[in-house]
Amino acid sequence: MPEILSVGIDIGTSTTQVVFSKLSIKNTAGQFSVPRVSIVSKELVYTSSIYTTPLLSAFLLDGDGIRKIVENEFSTAGFSPGDTDTGAVIITGESARKENAELITKKLSDLSGDFVVATAGPDLESVLAGKGSGAYQYSIDKQCVTMNLDIGGGTANIAVFDCGNVIAKGCYDIGGRLIRLNHNFTVAAISPAAKIVALTLGISLQPGQLADVLILQCITDKMAHLLCQAVGLAPQEPLLAELKTPQSSKLVLPDKAIAAVYFSGGIADQIYNNSPLIFQYGDIGVLLGKSVRASELYTRMPVIRARETIRATVVGAGTYATTVSGSTIAFFGDLFPIKNVPVLKLNDEEQEQCFNSCGDALYKRVRWFREQHGVQTLVLAMCGEKNPEYLRLKQLAQAVFSALNRALPAGEPILLVLEHDMAKAVGMMLNALSNGHRQIAVLDGIHVEDGDYLDMGRPLANEIVIPVVIKTLIFG
Repeated sequence: MPEILSVGIDIGTSTTQVVFSKLSIKNTAGQFSVPRVSIVSKELVYTSSIYTTPLLSAFLLDGDGIRKIVENEFSTAGFSPGDTDTGAVIITGESARKENAELITKKLSDLSGDFVVATAGPDLESVLAGKGSGAYQYSIDKQCVTMNLDIGGGTANIAVFDCGNVIAKGCYDIGGRLIRLNHNFTVAAISPAAKIVALTLGISLQPGQLADVLILQCITDKMAHLLCQAVGLAPQEPLLAELKTPQSSKLVLPDKAIAAVYFSGGIADQIYNNSPLIFQYGDIGVLLGKSVRASELYTRMPVIRARETIRATVVGAGTYATTVSGSTIAFFGDLFPIKNVPVLKLNDEEQEQCFNSCGDALYKRVRWFREQHGVQTLVLAMCGEKNPEYLRLKQLAQAVFSALNRALPAGEPILLVLEHDMAKAVGMMLNALSNGHRQIAVLDGIHVEDGDYLDMGRPLANEIVIPVVIKTLIFG
């Protein structure tokens, strides 16, 4: 059974971690059926130590320090960058807002193998943490609705799963490193979000001020209550909206009972274990954990201990970021790997226009999309149809080729992803229309949304599937 080596690197507000996983793929279709290759097992084969994220200042990540950590962990794990097939570098929480967050990915690019991606963003972090913690799998196994709260140093990411589907996600600037302390128990730094919470309580907290446990606990109690508001346990106040993390989705809870609640992130260990050492990490993390444990989030909700806590996001990145395409794919040319290509998804009306041979509207949409995003190329996405007639497939291929061939610069490939299994037929038609003038890749079995980004790896399993990473936000 072929295996993919996946690496996950999480550069968070407080900590940096690396994990390696092996993903096994297998043709799950019968002997006389169209091949259907799936990832059938995921094995975590190496977890790094947990490092304090290196910083040059309060606003600058230390790229060389982070690179050194990753280099050392590759060596310790016994792998080289060329061994990795897929994975993700996730810059999360407050770190995603540092001035040089994007530069970090460049520092790591030559360590990343052919197909490790660099992503960040509160929505993606919410989902990956929920997958790493076990909430996602529980929702599948029990066919129920679950919620994961990943509370780290800078943010609290929330994801809700319904039978394996993500139905809600959101993120708030609530975390254990928002107030940091010196060795002499004076306040070293207070983040803007923590300052807003403090001022709402009538507390004026300044660097250099002696840390008062009762005052700090008032702040963490308020943070815990705000999380209660976020998940519907208390009426929401305007302060909650002020703490919504920029570019995160608005958390809209389903009208369904939550069967299980998981806590992950660094604060989860304090929630589950109730540590007696208040300031052992030089911040308010332990106090925040105690506040959450005493709140209705813990006392009223059906809490299940997470499979992973502080490692949830990096495990999610290393083992759940990758999917594989359907097996009826078509590609022409030496295209792969392809990284960070934005997705333009057609709605049902736009797709029907293409099935009816009308490519003019698509041409205008693609031109607009390229101008708005400042990109040379894109991935065109649509649902497709389950069993389309030959004529409709032909008309679709003609409309898509006509629009993209006019709208894309010479030399750029035509990239198309579909949900239904029709990629091989469409790809062959597009290639015939191109007559070798453009490289073409058409994948199916892939669900994306408008505004996502895609990475496509080198073909696997005798070139019948492509590993794909779908990224919801590149930089938060």
